[in-house]
Amino acid sequence: MSEIAARAAVPRHRLRLARIVPYLLLQALIVIATMLGLRLLEPHDPDDFAVSEFSLHEAGATRPVTLPHFTASRYSLADPPLYSGKFTFKPDAADTTWSVFLPRFSNGAEIAVNGVAILDSRRDPTANRPDRNTPEIAVIPPSLLHDGSNDITVRLFVWGPLRGFLDTVYVGPDAALRPAYETRTLLFVTLPVVFSAWQSILAVILAIMWLMRRHEPVYGVLAVAMVLGVVQAFLTPPVPPATSSRLAAVLLSSAPIESALIVVSTVLFLGWRWPRYGVLLFVPGLIVIAGGLIAGPPLPRILFLLLGIPTVGLCLVLTAGIAAYAVLRRKDVASFTLGCAATIVLTCWAHDMLSVFEIMPNERTFVSRLSYSALLIAIGAGLTWRFARALNQVDSFAGQLVARVREAEERLKASFAREEARARAAALTNERTRLMRDLHDGLGGQLISIVALSERGQEGATITDAARAALKDLRLVIDSMDDIGGDLMLALGSWRERAAMQLRPHDIALDWRVATPQGLPLHPELRPWHVIQIVRILDQAVTNAVKHAAARHIAVAIETRDDGQGPYGVISIADDGKGFELADEGTSPTARGLRNMRSRAARCGAVLDLGSDTSGTRVRLQLPQVFPDSDAAAG
Repeated sequence: MSEIAARAAVPRHRLRLARIVPYLLLQALIVIATMLGLRLLEPHDPDDFAVSEFSLHEAGATRPVTLPHFTASRYSLADPPLYSGKFTFKPDAADTTWSVFLPRFSNGAEIAVNGVAILDSRRDPTANRPDRNTPEIAVIPPSLLHDGSNDITVRLFVWGPLRGFLDTVYVGPDAALRPAYETRTLLFVTLPVVFSAWQSILAVILAIMWLMRRHEPVYGVLAVAMVLGVVQAFLTPPVPPATSSRLAAVLLSSAPIESALIVVSTVLFLGWRWPRYGVLLFVPGLIVIAGGLIAGPPLPRILFLLLGIPTVGLCLVLTAGIAAYAVLRRKDVASFTLGCAATIVLTCWAHDMLSVFEIMPNERTFVSRLSYSALLIAIGAGLTWRFARALNQVDSFAGQLVARVREAEERLKASFAREEARARAAALTNERTRLMRDLHDGLGGQLISIVALSERGQEGATITDAARAALKDLRLVIDSMDDIGGDLMLALGSWRERAAMQLRPHDIALDWRVATPQGLPLHPELRPWHVIQIVRILDQAVTNAVKHAAARHIAVAIETRDDGQGPYGVISIADDGKGFELADEGTSPTARGLRNMRSRAARCGAVLDLGSDTSGTRVRLQLPQVFPDSDAAAG
């Protein structure tokens, strides 16, 4: 088993090695390309107008120096180093505007021509931070220039913790110096402002995304990191001798804290859990803040140099390592882009450290803040890629959901069609069954009576009456099959004609009265078998009045009532006959007729009330508000 495991481990090890070697080679190429890019992007100053030979008066001693030059002191505000030099003003250039151009210096500079100050960088708050690389240019008033040799002095104010630095000074026609100044301004002033504005917009977007998706803290962490970067970019520290150590401490500490937040966001972005001991990354920045709150300058700057800058480098190394590990494990675009961007920023940070410790001679150009935009681009690209992937997943899910809904809809339509066909067939079968039953109960009985009477040799009149009764019943069934649209008044109108014809030979008057204008309510659920049951109840009531009550008048009243729960119809039939005994539930024809009437009313969901005395018989049929679908309503 151990040999099998060892054989299985070898391909996995080779696979990881095959992944990491190309990635490391690519990062090495990125480092080389970044260094070459820094060299190629270095602005070219007009060397024809360079003034580099100066005499330096510092710490009570005077000595010749050649620019660029690093001062010996780190703090010199009361007695700043004084650089004295000369430049030649050509007589043929008297009509040309001349200027003095300072590409780089730290921390503040004051320039005087022939003893008159023409430039003081301390008046420009953005020009006194070493990491800004802000150039300065000043036009020399023509009245100060003399034909031939002219004096120029530069007082360099240094407030640490790094040694002062003065780059080559350029004096010449403004038209020749201005392009170099504008190029440096574009690279080291305008672009950082643009990137910082982009960073602020990204912070707002990330904050909104975090507010909408609280369960993903990566957006909130990134928003805080972006806000700290914007604060560091736009707020400038006070220029000595002004003292405001708290603001300076916050500005200086924002870089290590911002870098630590970037590490946190990288871990969260990759879906990993942030370890508890990771809070140690925030300790250096908090120490710088505490130092600034407790003591004044230059302690915060010293703490930043000793703790803040190494923390920034450590965070960049961690970010690059985490991204590399994610690339090896996941091989996704976001991790790859983040790793490449971290390599670029880490290379620029190393370049700046070589400048800080003066390992690179005559060099004091800081590019870390400028290269930090690459990391922002990577983060924005990663979030955009993640957002686009989420949208693609949502679109794919939505497409699948639409397809499934369509399939379910088609299945439901087919099921509804089958159920409708089944219901239609069942309804047709039920109607056919009811029709057969009604024909059997009515017409069938009448035909049997005719046959029996014929076989017994009865008189023709009796057979004729039976045939007429059969024909009447057949017409009743046929009429009940007509589509009356739920209007029972149409069926009652046909019944009125048949009842009048039935009563006319017996000389019985029919009094027809509709108490309400609308007659009876409409019932869309009304079926033919409902109509048959109601008409048979009315026929039975009229037949009883003709055969058994010896009535002379029959009154039919139709009305619609409403007891608060909805309208319902009422049909009343009253005669002036002799009446009968309701308690008789025997086997007499009258008793069987009453039972049939109650049964038919119950099957329709109606309520039948009967009343009879010596003044006549009263039948009251209260129709339901909604007719039942099944004739099993009788229970």
